[in-house]
Amino acid sequence: MNLHTESAGAATRAALADKVGHVVQQDGDCATAVPGLTFHRRSTVTAPMHCLYGVGLGVVAQGAKQVMLGDEIFHYGAGQSLLTTVDLPVVSHITQASQAEPFLGMMLVLDGRLIMQLAAEMDLPPVKEYTYRAMSIGPLDEELLAALLRLVRLLDDPRLIPQLAPLIQQEITVRLLAGPHGPTLRHLVSAGSPGQQIAKAMAWLKQHFSQTLKVDELAASAHMSPSTFRQHFRAVAGMSPLQYQKQLRLQEARLLMLNQSLDAGSAGVRVGYESASQFSREYSRLFGAPPQRDIQRLRLA
Repeated sequence: MNLHTESAGAATRAALADKVGHVVQQDGDCATAVPGLTFHRRSTVTAPMHCLYGVGLGVVAQGAKQVMLGDEIFHYGAGQSLLTTVDLPVVSHITQASQAEPFLGMMLVLDGRLIMQLAAEMDLPPVKEYTYRAMSIGPLDEELLAALLRLVRLLDDPRLIPQLAPLIQQEITVRLLAGPHGPTLRHLVSAGSPGQQIAKAMAWLKQHFSQTLKVDELAASAHMSPSTFRQHFRAVAGMSPLQYQKQLRLQEARLLMLNQSLDAGSAGVRVGYESASQFSREYSRLFGAPPQRDIQRLRLA
């Protein structure tokens, strides 16, 4: 990369940060008029927070962030992007932010069907057989940055969003497929690939996490032996199928208690726990406090 390209990239990143900062002038998360596009601002570093990342592209315009997936830690800052290709329970927190230079980021939800369609149409090299994670860090090249900035600038003229946003989002997807994130995306949509089979199993688990987990049946539906299924699942998700289901259950229970004022017993039953003591024990292990104390802490925060 020459000096001219580096300066152009820095200017585009600065313009993106300026635009996000102008739209989100207070700490928080902000949905925009562009479908699937959200902005995020924090003026201080934050404590680690359990959350669920969906299929999408996270971009840091200013500041830095850390995301933990299972035992693996991902660091990414200004000029970098984080791609998630399946729904993943993670722990994330802001590591670089201040009042003078707040953390500024954006998240763009990606369309799985569009990824599959474009991957089939593009003349791309075949995906090599390799073990991949459903989350990856990649640099933001100037062309991808420029496309993201054009998408963000559509907010200045909302009348054009319905016609132009889908076109720019298609360009962004094409550039992702052709760039450093491409192998991960293509592996996910390659028909019959282990990655695609695991993604289907994870989608089923997300819809049916309150049901009893039968790994043998999930493995059979993915055309794998139970041991091979567990191996591929851990490679993609960074955790076992049981750990994945458990985190989905506990995060949903937390939301039910926080947003619908359910008590711990009712929330535990709703997400599939038969034993109140087991629910409380596993909840405390994940969130660091028993349900009632954790919810009180969240409400005070």
